[in-house]
Amino acid sequence: MALGTNHVTNTTGATFIPEIWSDEVIAAYKANLVAANLFKKISFKGKKGDTLHIPKPTRGSASVKAAETQVTLIAATESEVQVAVDKHYEYSRLIEDITEVQALTSMRRFYTDDAGYALAKQVDTSLIQLGRGFNTGGGTAAYEDAYIGSDGTTKYVAASNNEAALTDAAVRRTIQRLDDNDVPMDGRFLLIPPSARNTLMGLARYTEQAFVGEVGNGNTIRNGEIGNLYGIPVFVSSNCDTASGSGAARICLMGHKDSAVLAEQVGVRSQTQYKQEYLGTLYTADTLYGVKELRDDSCFAIAVPA
Repeated sequence: MALGTNHVTNTTGATFIPEIWSDEVIAAYKANLVAANLFKKISFKGKKGDTLHIPKPTRGSASVKAAETQVTLIAATESEVQVAVDKHYEYSRLIEDITEVQALTSMRRFYTDDAGYALAKQVDTSLIQLGRGFNTGGGTAAYEDAYIGSDGTTKYVAASNNEAALTDAAVRRTIQRLDDNDVPMDGRFLLIPPSARNTLMGLARYTEQAFVGEVGNGNTIRNGEIGNLYGIPVFVSSNCDTASGSGAARICLMGHKDSAVLAEQVGVRSQTQYKQEYLGTLYTADTLYGVKELRDDSCFAIAVPA
């Protein structure tokens, strides 16, 4: 005997099927991260407390061993870096029932993508703005200890708006600074704004052997990587910092992943709650983290025109 066609399906039981927000927003978040993938990341998930303590030992030096003499003992009072986990950002929307019923399903997809982008941009901003303090910088948008892009030697002065387009000389001079400070080659990066990428694409030097990977590099969509310059991966981000001054200079950062740290206590999460008083669903995505400079001499700022 046939049972008929009155089956309970995903269509008839749609109101009992929860919408999957978390996976979608996390995917969007990861896809839009640039700076957070360049610096050191420490998971603080599931731990109590508001401060992460990271040991910062002093490098030792080798001693000559003379025959029939005692070895030379090394002792130092080690320091630490304290990372305050104090940055809590959220993205929330209240979707009323009438909208939920009548809107296309693409609306949810837009909101999850938008939430992931907004939170990723905020995390990147927190890390990128650490550049204001690198190389004994004052920690302000004036970038007192940044260099200009034309030679990598002249200091940037916000009041005079002396930023200059990125050149090969500035890139090589900044690489030398990292070399002089014994910064490891592995883990270095160059983060540039779109204006500096435009400059690089116009220089023959960077379309030849010096710059590898621009053509056919699928990473550009995924993480902003556009190539490899003198062995250093180059990333482009529209979120690069803007320096103070009427010229609105943009800031490039060349450094090492250990120059700063991202301490993540609560990764991106999504929550929904039905609000009967509004006849709607409250959707919220949030993250809790902290950022801190680790090695002052392992990252340098370069001021270029916007």
